[in-house]
Amino acid sequence: MRNFLKMVFASTLGVILGSVILTIFSFVVFAGIVAASMGGSSVYLLQDKTVLKINLDAIMSDRVAPDALDFLTLGGSSIEKVGLNDILAAIKKAEANDKIKGIYLNGGITAMSGYASVEPLRKALLSFKQSGKFIIAYADIYEQEAYAIASTADSIFINPEGMLDFRGLSKSIQFNKNMLEKWGIEMQIYKVGTYKSAVEPYTEQQMSAANREQVTAYLGDIWNTLLTGISESRGISVAQLNRYADECLIFTDPKKVVEYQLIDGLKYRDEVEKLLKAKMDIEEKDDLTFASVDNLKSLPDRTVGSKETIAILYAEGEIVDDVQPAIFSNGESVITAKEYISEMKKLQKDDDVKAVVVRVNSPGGSAFASEQIWHAVSELRAVKPVVVSMGDKAASGGYYISCGANKIVAEPTTLTGSIGIFGMVPNGAQLAKRMGATFDGVSTNKHSNLLGDVLHIPFLGVGIFPARPLSDSEGAMVQAHVERGYNTFLSRCAEGRGKSREEINAIAQGRVWTGNQALRLGLIDQLGSLQDAIGVAAELASVQDYSTKEYPAEKTFWDTLLESTSSTLSARLSALFIGCERFEQQQLLKAWQHYDYRQAILLQ
Repeated sequence: MRNFLKMVFASTLGVILGSVILTIFSFVVFAGIVAASMGGSSVYLLQDKTVLKINLDAIMSDRVAPDALDFLTLGGSSIEKVGLNDILAAIKKAEANDKIKGIYLNGGITAMSGYASVEPLRKALLSFKQSGKFIIAYADIYEQEAYAIASTADSIFINPEGMLDFRGLSKSIQFNKNMLEKWGIEMQIYKVGTYKSAVEPYTEQQMSAANREQVTAYLGDIWNTLLTGISESRGISVAQLNRYADECLIFTDPKKVVEYQLIDGLKYRDEVEKLLKAKMDIEEKDDLTFASVDNLKSLPDRTVGSKETIAILYAEGEIVDDVQPAIFSNGESVITAKEYISEMKKLQKDDDVKAVVVRVNSPGGSAFASEQIWHAVSELRAVKPVVVSMGDKAASGGYYISCGANKIVAEPTTLTGSIGIFGMVPNGAQLAKRMGATFDGVSTNKHSNLLGDVLHIPFLGVGIFPARPLSDSEGAMVQAHVERGYNTFLSRCAEGRGKSREEINAIAQGRVWTGNQALRLGLIDQLGSLQDAIGVAAELASVQDYSTKEYPAEKTFWDTLLESTSSTLSARLSALFIGCERFEQQQLLKAWQHYDYRQAILLQ
């Protein structure tokens, strides 16, 4: 009887879950049909006395691709995702359109991957002000990145009970060496580069002197660049701003922040909206008309088009191989060698494309994939000019794929360089011993079992770690492999930058530099934004009348819906039913099961 009830319960639960999944999937398909029928035909009708509202409470990246299943996002986050390219385009359109009277910067908690996005936004907003239009900023809480952007406004307001987080920059690292040892796991490290610090959390208990040196240098340069911009906008000296930061203003009474002239006044949101109405001679009883960045995205660009095109190829995220994606990407954008090589071949053959700007925003990744993309850049450069525009970071593999371009343009706070390579292979011998697992087998040759003894969880079949250390001879082979990769990396950089391998090696060693520092060292050609890089590309291609086009081609809602596989939908639904944290744990176990440890040997 008990088994019968279990079967009935299981069947009923299966029917319910199946019905829920079918209903949600039907809704997705219906939404896609509606979006497809409406997409491309709807253009925003801009009204007179409109204010462009830019939401700074957002996750910002260089470019945001539409996601048909975004409402099933892991964790159920409702935070807006916005592309820097869309914001800059919206500001440019707002500057040229007489119907838009000003900009309202709303909110102050901006999630960026780095600080390099601050500078182009500040430049765009300052250009907008020169048109004679106003900028008003308001937030309940300002974080430092958002405040640096908002400091360009004519007036900055904060809630009477709000906060200004202004306390300088820091970098904190968790070191897991002792924790791993308690679990019986040792990380075997093979690297080249005194400053290549990505492995330190697994081998050390604190920062090395070299890593402390480089982090101190680049954090100080970034902070000084931010303070310089704020100082110019607010008329407060850099020295005085540093004194304010030492007070840790996040807990300071907002009235004091106004006294310091960092903020112009304390107002509630509705009071700021009344101020906006007064600026545009709108009756208090009437509603404000706001246009969003998405609204302006649908408006046609007033610049005259041209058949001659400068392509902008966005390369954002971790660099991964063709076959196996990065297991820790968390669904974020990745630079897959196969896709980007294909895109470059298409651009190489397109006679209308006169030059290519590769927008790189990457911390690095697979050395093998980086080499393949570097080769594709070199092949493209042989046919037409290639200019790299660096975003928040273009480090390690990100620099590898950049160094073959004709010219490199970076922001002052771009993190770049980190020319070095490391390999990291876990050894779970002690963990296997504690769990009571032993290994035995047969090999035909001396090293046939290299990384072959993998500890598995019984019944689940999930591989955890290799259960033996590499022998001295095996370790020597891996180290030699890493060193060959480093020497190749040095050669690519030397060739691309017109320097000797010795000159590159002196500033390489895995060290991270800011754009300011990289310019002095000759790792880049000039400081500037994506627009500056486009100008350099146009000059190299000897074209004056040109249009720009973004690649890979942006997909529509319907495209992403059709490309959303059943496994993708299943993953989103699973996360909703069992919770984000448990789902991610399950995915991690699956990733370990299929992880090829040979891929860990050569990383940037």
